[in-house]
Amino acid sequence: MNTLGNILWLVLGGLALAVAWAIVGIVLCITIVGIPLGIQAFKMAGLTLTPFGKSVVYGGGVGSFLANIIWVVLVGIWMAIGYLIAGVLNCITVIGVPFGIQSFKMAKLALWPFGAQVV
Repeated sequence: MNTLGNILWLVLGGLALAVAWAIVGIVLCITIVGIPLGIQAFKMAGLTLTPFGKSVVYGGGVGSFLANIIWVVLVGIWMAIGYLIAGVLNCITVIGVPFGIQSFKMAKLALWPFGAQVV
């Protein structure tokens, strides 16, 4: 079922989102200051590419907390809102509920990526 979900996800827009995250990661990594943010963008690209069958484990310490605060202010809130809207729209139909759940998972990671691991 995870394979079918991932294939449908890719066809219905997941590939475009993953490519967009990867481009953002590349642009951020061009500057020395943006490398930590670029790494988080690559993490989002990986999860966005195939979200079914993956989970996110949150952890980290004070450094991750402070980095997440900066992330939320710069881009995290807007990305999380986008994923939340996509999740709500997906959950309107019964068929879209699994995709909505994946969007909610990505919204949380988009909001708080530092210290999180995708497994």
